[in-house]
Amino acid sequence: MPNKRVPIRKFKVAERSTVPTGRNGKDIVTQILSDLEGLESGQCLKIPLEGLPDSKVNIRSALNRATHKASKSVATAADDEYLYVWNS
Repeated sequence: MPNKRVPIRKFKVAERSTVPTGRNGKDIVTQILSDLEGLESGQCLKIPLEGLPDSKVNIRSALNRATHKASKSVATAADDEYLYVWNS
């Protein structure tokens, strides 16, 4: 019986069943887009960072993708505690 060679890998191996498949930011982005609909000029959403299901960077990226797809123009800002989002 021939000896089977194990390839040398640069990266770790994981079982596919342990890989998360959901997109944590999807629900929050959907809610942000919904809440933006009712904003008046000069208003913004003030979203606590502590309650976000994903990082601020990932939420901003997901929001950017969703707004481009929906042909909406929004702007964001953040400080240590909040993510601010408004229609631009």
